[in-house]
Amino acid sequence: MQRGDIITHFDMTSVEKQNLQRGMNFNRNSPYSIILMSVRSNSPYEDKIEDEGKVIIYEGHDLQSNYNKTTLPVKMIDQPEYTPNGNLTENGKFFEAVSYYKRGLKAPRVVKVYEKIKPGIWSYNGIFNLIDAWIENDGNRNVFKYRLEMREDEINNINISDVSCDELEHNRLIPTFVKVEVYKRDKGKCAICG
Repeated sequence: MQRGDIITHFDMTSVEKQNLQRGMNFNRNSPYSIILMSVRSNSPYEDKIEDEGKVIIYEGHDLQSNYNKTTLPVKMIDQPEYTPNGNLTENGKFFEAVSYYKRGLKAPRVVKVYEKIKPGIWSYNGIFNLIDAWIENDGNRNVFKYRLEMREDEINNINISDVSCDELEHNRLIPTFVKVEVYKRDKGKCAICG
């Protein structure tokens, strides 16, 4: 799969050989973890793409509704680091990975990133290193934020002398609105193979 490929949710789960329902998937027994993000206007989280797609700021995830023992909506409750029984949430696992990296105990966690374009349709955004994490207040509650930077091997995977200027454009993420327009134009089909 190439960075920028548009795929269905079924194809994504087939490639990853797992049912991806959660936005954060910390895979301890795999060389990489998976993040599902969205920058659409109706997205429930404030994910951002910066530096021409080389940096992603990803917002952590809310308390699971079955753990909510209050009358407050989950969007008013601080995003949790631990489950009620004391285990790390996905927020906590990613936060812990950054802590190990910053203390020099481990390499940065490798993360594959998929971006939701519309229901059931995703874009593969590439492979990133998880290099920072913090907690900030969004005006209602405390949320986790994660900084992911595109891996150098993803940025530099092209031999400049062997490619045209058009191909060099693939060294950055294509803006989401462009992906949506291309998807509409091509009626959800591959322009090469149909």
